Amino acid sequence: MDRDQGRERSTATGTRSEPGSASEGTRISAQNCHELLSRAKRERAEDEQERVYSYMSAHYLEVLRAPALYGRLSAAERSLILSRRTERAGLEAGGRVLAVAESGEEARGPRRVLFLHPSARRWEELTRLPEEVPPTGSGMCTLFNYLFVAGGLRGGRAQDGVLCFDPLSGRWSSVRALGEPRCQLRLVGMDGLLYAVGGGCLLSVERYDPRADRWSHVAPLPKGSFAVAHEATACDGQLFVSGGSLFYRLLRYDPRRDEWEECPFNESHCRSADMVAHRGLVCRFDVDRERAEVSVHRYSTVVKAWLEGATFPMENALPFRCAVLGDRIYCVNRSRTLQFHVSEEGSGFLPEALPAPAGTRGNLVPFVLSLPQNTLTSDPRSQTVTSDSGL
Repeated sequence: MDRDQGRERSTATGTRSEPGSASEGTRISAQNCHELLSRAKRERAEDEQERVYSYMSAHYLEVLRAPALYGRLSAAERSLILSRRTERAGLEAGGRVLAVAESGEEARGPRRVLFLHPSARRWEELTRLPEEVPPTGSGMCTLFNYLFVAGGLRGGRAQDGVLCFDPLSGRWSSVRALGEPRCQLRLVGMDGLLYAVGGGCLLSVERYDPRADRWSHVAPLPKGSFAVAHEATACDGQLFVSGGSLFYRLLRYDPRRDEWEECPFNESHCRSADMVAHRGLVCRFDVDRERAEVSVHRYSTVVKAWLEGATFPMENALPFRCAVLGDRIYCVNRSRTLQFHVSEEGSGFLPEALPAPAGTRGNLVPFVLSLPQNTLTSDPRSQTVTSDSGL
């Protein structure tokens, strides 16, 4: 696959019909959709306007990369097509779901992307990672309801390739390659941009602008920040990176000033499993194997201080990663899925842990996607993976 030319291909389970594709009349493309939209407005043809907006929502990245198109849309129209993509997911109301991707050396063979069906409460296969995705060390995140996979380790060498999955069409495509090869990086979406943080022993950070289809370097992590392992998340328009070999450190990146600064110190000898953001809180999850528990530490970006956390007993704790969906943070690994509830009244782990998808291999990387209604109502074929206890 040519990494710099957005070639597309369907998923392993077959290509679904694309929301917003023209079934009758003039076929819509990025080249003619503004002309069609302007004509529909003049003629007050609401059905035709709806058809064009649906196309732009379904082909959002393509629209972003067309200055003559996206630059001529009003602020309200830009908000409309994005909200349809991220909330309505195409022509019909869909739903936001918890999804996981198999990763790591243990996940040999086809590596699946599964999602937890919101009503049937079972895990089903959505797609498979392309063979171009390295077996381990890739960064994954979602932006504009696309799943991006960047970098990784193949044959002992860091990679620079970036791939993108569109859940509305079921297709993978290539994206502009990273400025430098990275493995074990953290990929974060923030304010319409992607950030590739570190990787291996790199301190460099680069940012991808989908409108320009270009990666550019920003201020690197401060010297001596982290040897290898680190976590990253976005909160209130700022990037937070954590880690440390002996003591925990938290760094904050301000994109307006292109500067990093140290946040208040929080001592920890535990192994940090993951870090995510919920509203104005940065939530760090640690595994304490000596105490056989998982602990949560919360940093408020408003008062710039650490708040009281919570713990959950967890014997033989395996590493896990987290994803935020609504007011719950899901901590996922191959053995179980913990649920951490966050609300104004209080926060804490729910007593019941959900089973993980059955038969998974390697590490599970969780994220959230909005799926179209036809995916949620379709009858899964042999690709369905149901949990042992039927969630």
